[in-house]
This record gives sequence, C-alpha cells and structure tokens, in this order.
Amino acid sequence: MIPMTFSAEVANARATGVPLVALESTIITHGMPFPQNVETARIVEDDIRQAGAVPATIAVINGTLHVGLEADELDALGQAKDVAKLSRADIAACIASGGTGATTVAATMIAAHLAGIHAFATGGIGGVHKGAEDSFDISADLHELAQTPVTVVAAGAKAILDLPKTFEVLETLGVPVIAYGQDMIPAFWSATSEMVAPLRMDSAVDIARAQQMRTAMGLKGGQLVTNPIPAEAEIPAETLAPIIAQALAEADAQKISAKAVTPFLLQRIFELTEGRSLTANIALVRNNAQLAAQIAISLAS
Repeated sequence: MIPMTFSAEVANARATGVPLVALESTIITHGMPFPQNVETARIVEDDIRQAGAVPATIAVINGTLHVGLEADELDALGQAKDVAKLSRADIAACIASGGTGATTVAATMIAAHLAGIHAFATGGIGGVHKGAEDSFDISADLHELAQTPVTVVAAGAKAILDLPKTFEVLETLGVPVIAYGQDMIPAFWSATSEMVAPLRMDSAVDIARAQQMRTAMGLKGGQLVTNPIPAEAEIPAETLAPIIAQALAEADAQKISAKAVTPFLLQRIFELTEGRSLTANIALVRNNAQLAAQIAISLAS
C-alpha cells in the first residue's frame, strides 16, 4: 500500500468534486531561494483557487507522498536542506526508505495520476540536453508524458535544452504537443520560437476534450500544452542566446552533470540576467496555473 496523504483542502475537494490542479515541488526546493520560493508557491496556489479549482502541491515528506501541503509543511519544505530531486527512477525508493524529496515533472505526473488528478501546471518540462548525442542526458519527463494520462501545462521546454531535439523525441513518443492560442511552440522565457506547433488549440474546453478522447480510445499518455509567457514578462530569445551559451560553457568546464545541471544553469542565468529570468519564471508559472485550472474545470464538466 502506498503511504499517501491529502491536505485538508485537497481531501475536501475530492469529496465534493471540486477540480484539482497538481503542482510540482522542485520549483520550491531547487528553483528559488527562501522565502521567495514559498511566497511564489502560495501565489500560484491562490491563482488556481481564484480560477475555481483547488491546488495540490506534491512532495514526499518522511516517506509519505503528500498531495497538497498544509501551510506549515510548505514552509518547512521551502527551508529544508539537501532535499532529493525525485523522478520516476527514485520516487518509490525515497518513499520506501522514509526519505524526503521534491517532485519533478515526471514524479508529479505519477503522483497526480495516483490521486486521480488530470491537470498539472509547471514552468517548463525537462527534455533533451544540449550535447545529448555524447552524454545521453535526456529527461524522464518525455517518457512520462508518453505513458501517464495527465495534461501538463508548461511554457514549453526549458530554454537551456536542445529544443528541436526535445520536440522531435516527443513526436516519436506520440505525445500531443499543443500550442495554446498561437501557431508556434513557445520557448520558456520567450513567447515564440522557430518551431511550428503540430497542434493548436484556443480554448481549455478543446484541450480537455482531446484528453478525454485519448482516454476513450485507450491511448496511453497525456498531453503537453505549451502556453506562451505573457508578453510583458518575456525575454527575447536573441537576448538569452549568449547568456545560455555562457552558462552551458561554465557547466561543462566545471564538469557538472546529471540532476545538478538544470539547477546550476538556472542559477547562472538568474545571475547573468540580474534576476530578470526569475521574474519571467514566476510570471509564466502563474500563467500556466491559471490555464491548468480552466482545463481541470473543463475536464470535470
């Protein structure tokens, strides 16, 4: 039996049929410093409530899978040190050993599915890292999208990745990639890219119907909804390109690899943009949360 617990708010939503939106926890433990991480998490949760759904931030705490965090649990997680970063490969081991860990996109999808949650908002998914032809560094998020029936709303894949290869892998795996309200796939901090989206949908209702049809047809996996960052918060791709290149070169010189790569790159980009990347990140996560809430409501109806 899986040791799983629900916050009071999530338990009440499950009992009364209020739609739920899953949220990951690595953005709290590995994405921002305290107290900004906790403050941002609460803002995003409130965005979901104001849109008519209930947020369910997911984490593993002392060997128990938490679906929804109480206020004191969120505070404690935001200040915890050496929290594991959990994906499909290690979430079960962390629970079995009584550990504490924050969930990535893949692990959050697994937990959401176990809890009967069908919509999930995040910042950006993981994907194919630059140089993957040598390192084979490819995020488990891509395979999770191909097998777990959760609709994930993100601002595309993180811009530090090899974006064309990431979306080529998603196509190979049969994952629907839907651009919301535009024809181009967004590039995380940038609202557009050079990649034409294979699918475009302009409403939460259409997105929900597509997921329901996949279920009815017995098709495995979820959907990736790529939601462009609000125009007032975006950083143009041409501004970011040399900054990302510098951060990647520094990571390579310092021989940073595996799960340490993404946090290092995001921190260096934060420093090199003088904090502008973090401001953009908060804006896009909030935007994604609001859309995910609309999709959750449409799925429930």
